[in-house]
Parts: sequence; C-alpha cells; structure tokens
Amino acid sequence: MKPPSSFLLIPLAFAAISAVLLVGTGCKKSEAPATGEAPGVPTLKVGVNPVPHGEILRAAVPVALRDGVRIEVVEFTDYVQPNIALSDGQLDANYFQHVPYLERFAADRKLSLSSAGAVHLEPLALYSTKYRQLAELPEGSQVTIPSDPSNASRALHLLEDHGLLRLRENVGAAATVQDVVGNPRKLELREIDAEQQPRTLEDVAAAVINGNYFLEAQKHLKLDAKVLASESSARNPYANVIVVRKGDDARPEVRVLLKALQSAEVRKFIEANYGGAVVPAF
Repeated sequence: MKPPSSFLLIPLAFAAISAVLLVGTGCKKSEAPATGEAPGVPTLKVGVNPVPHGEILRAAVPVALRDGVRIEVVEFTDYVQPNIALSDGQLDANYFQHVPYLERFAADRKLSLSSAGAVHLEPLALYSTKYRQLAELPEGSQVTIPSDPSNASRALHLLEDHGLLRLRENVGAAATVQDVVGNPRKLELREIDAEQQPRTLEDVAAAVINGNYFLEAQKHLKLDAKVLASESSARNPYANVIVVRKGDDARPEVRVLLKALQSAEVRKFIEANYGGAVVPAF
C-alpha cells in the first residue's frame, strides 16, 4: 500500500551498509585475552557494539573467568558485520541486537543463527536538541528513524504510541512508512542508517535513536539532547541478546558466557551506569 500523498513525504533512501569481512572498517578493535593466565582455559571471541554492549561484556569478563572461560572482546561499529563474522566462524558469539532484527537479518541472508538468551533492554527514544517536550514539536517537523526494517518498525510504533502517527491496523512488527495512515502533525519521516542517527540531531527537529548509538554519541559528541518520548520496558520484545550459530547455545562455554552476563555483578553494573537508558532484561 502506498503512503497517503497528502501528508507523508517520501522517505529518503540511504544506502545500506555492505557486508564486509571482520578486518573491514566496521571492526573497531579486538582485545586479546591476557597472557600469563592458566593454560588450557577456553576462549570465546564475542563481537559487540562498543556502547553499552562492550562495556557490559567487560563487566562480565571476570565473572566468566571465575567459571573457567576467557572472553575476548571484538568491537564493531555497525549492525551488519557482527552477524557475518559469527556466521563465518570468526566469532563464537555476538551481543548487539534484539531478536526481531536477528530473525529478519538471518532470513534475508540465509544465516543459521539463534539467540542464546537476553541480557538488557535499551528503550528506544525520540530525542531532540531543539525541543524539551513532545508538545513543542511543530507541525511539519523532520524526524529521522532508523533505516533497518526491524528498528524502523519499532520507531513507527513508538511514534504511534505517543500520538504522532497512526499505523494501518494489525500491521505489527512489519510496519514501514508505507503503513502510516494518519499523520496529524504532518511529520516528514526520513530513514537514516542507525549509527548516523545522533549526527542528524543538529539538522532535524527530532530523531528516534537506538539507545546504544545515543549513549556513544553522548559520550563522544557531548550531545545535549532531551528525551521527548520513550518506549515502555514492560513486555518489550526488543531485549538485546547473546547470538550464536544454531546448536552452539548448548556449548558449556556459551552457557558460562550467558550466566556471567546475567549475573548479579552485571545487573549492578547496568543499574549503576546508565540511569535507566539501559535496563537488565533478566
């Protein structure tokens, strides 16, 4: 179904990130396990986005080591390469995504990947550097949303939940901008690669941003943005999970990894460091 022509501008199409090898530009760094420790300790290579996943995983490293598994942290700056590297055997697990994204990505690329368990939730939010409250958002405002399908749908539902849009009935998690059937403020919706979302805040009225990218931008770009609207964490299907190749969820090392990430130490770390922008999902 086409969007109503009277109120919804055609979203700008931005090129999707091409899948590249682990050694490509999206791989930020790999932290080798410390030398001098007991030989024969199994090592898991785990791909993460830097914030908050890398930070949370590092909090779990000593917990896993106590149970006999060493964790090597491999950072990526996009949403494509960690799954490709895992499928190719360059990683043992990754931790950066929620199940709806995983399922769509794996189906599109015919990858045999599955969730081993949930760790945390980053409530998706509508941010602005220009306005302090949702009521201030003017008619005709440009609002950016993530371009990947699962997070685009999630963003549209967030906007609907706060009265900014109305979606076609029963569209569910497959919602796209073409499913917008009501737009009372005549918002101009633009789809942008998720990692570029924070940089759009200077140019648009507001942006629906994934929590990890906002936290990293807040840290490095010193963003002073207000939350205009946020997802509820209750019964939220978008918890970030540990992902492995299908069948590897039963590996003892993977069970240790999950146990460490769902430990009391990690819960305490999350609650102490993110002010509600990241919440435990276990």
